Amino acid sequence: MYEDLLNIVLGVVATGVSASLGWMARTALWRRRLRRKQAFFGLPGNAECLLVVNREAGSESAVHRFDASALLELAALVKDCGAHARIVYHDATQQGFGERTEFCLGGPYSNRRMAAHLSTLLPGVDVNVELEPGPGRGAFTIGSEVYRMDAGASEYVVLARLTAGEGARPVFLFCGQRAITNQAATRYLVRHHEKLARKHGADGSFVLLLKVVNSQAYGPDVVELVADVTRAAQAPASPADPDPDVEPAAG
Repeated sequence: MYEDLLNIVLGVVATGVSASLGWMARTALWRRRLRRKQAFFGLPGNAECLLVVNREAGSESAVHRFDASALLELAALVKDCGAHARIVYHDATQQGFGERTEFCLGGPYSNRRMAAHLSTLLPGVDVNVELEPGPGRGAFTIGSEVYRMDAGASEYVVLARLTAGEGARPVFLFCGQRAITNQAATRYLVRHHEKLARKHGADGSFVLLLKVVNSQAYGPDVVELVADVTRAAQAPASPADPDPDVEPAAG
């Protein structure tokens, strides 16, 4: 009987030790993944970041519903890192970059901050900002390639992680041809940040071109990686070819 009691006690102790070791291992793994996530997003505990967004056309204070959804997903990500987010409009942000992490949503036609980032950080990306309807409206030119949208069927968005300025905190750009593509890029980043960190490093910069497929039916959920365009996007913009019908000015 004594041996049976001893076996029961030893079994309980062994179970308790195994459970404790398992809990410690899971906690250590969770903390390691959290540190990697914080490093990739530049969001240590209690840090502050900026969520920069444009205004919906025709409104002084409203945000497009797809951009609002993207902000909610980013806010949840920031909270998971133990950091704090401050939402600001694109025309109310007058500061440099690198001091704190920044998430910037929207195309350069409606987001001045995005236009400045593209000009400074991604000179090889040109966006057609003409408001008149036409086949070239919203088209991306990256290097020698042109990417035109077919609204609701095939649309493109640039997702970038860039480091520059003092402090070297990253700037994340979600520059889409339509608001729904901004949300698609945000969701892609949230889902694939671990894979991106492994490929590009916790401090690496990258510029990805994504295609949103049939958003009219699938919303922002079906996204394809078209190409890593980092080199072309960061290359200085090539001078425009002279118009053969225009004679050069006399010297």
